[in-house]
Amino acid sequence: MEQNSSINIISPINQLGYGVAGLNIVSGLNTSLEVALWPIGQPDCDNFYVPLIKECMRRSELPDFNAPCLRIWHQHDMSQFVGRGDKIGFPIFELDRFTIQEEHHLSSLDKIIVCSEWAKEVCLKHVSGDPKVFVAPLGVDRTIFKESMSSRAETVFFNCGKWEVRKGHDILVEAFNEAFTPDDDVELWMMCHNPFYTDEENQYWENLYKSSALGDKIRIIPRQRTQQDVYNIMRQIDCGVFPSRAEGWNLELLELMSCGKHVIATNYSGHTEFCTKDNSMLIHTDEKEDATDNKWFFGQGQWAKVGEKQVKQIALYMGAIHRAKQKDRLFVNNECVKTAEKFSWNNTAKEIINAISA
Repeated sequence: MEQNSSINIISPINQLGYGVAGLNIVSGLNTSLEVALWPIGQPDCDNFYVPLIKECMRRSELPDFNAPCLRIWHQHDMSQFVGRGDKIGFPIFELDRFTIQEEHHLSSLDKIIVCSEWAKEVCLKHVSGDPKVFVAPLGVDRTIFKESMSSRAETVFFNCGKWEVRKGHDILVEAFNEAFTPDDDVELWMMCHNPFYTDEENQYWENLYKSSALGDKIRIIPRQRTQQDVYNIMRQIDCGVFPSRAEGWNLELLELMSCGKHVIATNYSGHTEFCTKDNSMLIHTDEKEDATDNKWFFGQGQWAKVGEKQVKQIALYMGAIHRAKQKDRLFVNNECVKTAEKFSWNNTAKEIINAISA
């Protein structure tokens, strides 16, 4: 198919997952295509990107209605597009099957782009009509997330991502308390404020950690304003811990890998696109269960079952990291850096262009 020189994009532009992906995809595609942008919600980005976003939004006043339209958004809301070109959805989802509404919306698309082979398999299995599905892995900005070693004496573990059962926040505190005693020189930093929760709900999660046996070794860190601010936190830590039951991707995990940090991560769903036995301490799960947290998920799909066996495995991994730090044997994780170098936002843009042209 002949490549169009323009593309219409509908996406959030903010500091949340879809917004960070949307911003970097717009930036990457704009070097090859004329991007017209319709933001979902109020744009919120670093000052560096403001001129780009304004220019792309200006183009939406007189868009090319024959150009393809890419909607970077939830799979249950794929009905609104611009123009007559191909309707291309880019959802980032966590579960292994779709609701009736989600499948109905996805089946209406001309093409579907997802960020992992795992997600492609889910679409091919559960979206009707022989869908055209392409993989465009998400990326990391290595001009920001650079290799760094913590200068702190204590071993610092870290988790970033809004408070959720899905992300394993209910069991991470158990693993930390099982791995260490009050005499160990360790800390756990949690940067997990959830903007979609009430103050009381966020406080519940904070209390779960601060009132635990090693609560005085746990720091609750507020959400950061910019990607550079996030990096300034990440460069101080030693190891990221992500015991997620399901992930569409996990930008923060890849960002930590780009910093050369050691990572502990569930070997399931989106993680499998970039976490391997060579670059990560993998949390093995051999069972799935209905995805239920009675807040966001009500059994409409399944996710990895994470229980006592996984808690013990995480605790052992955390203990090993701490011992290596004590012996001055905790170095930059070069395998993580090599992985991050492959997952650039320019590569994401290239794969999207390939999908558009196919």
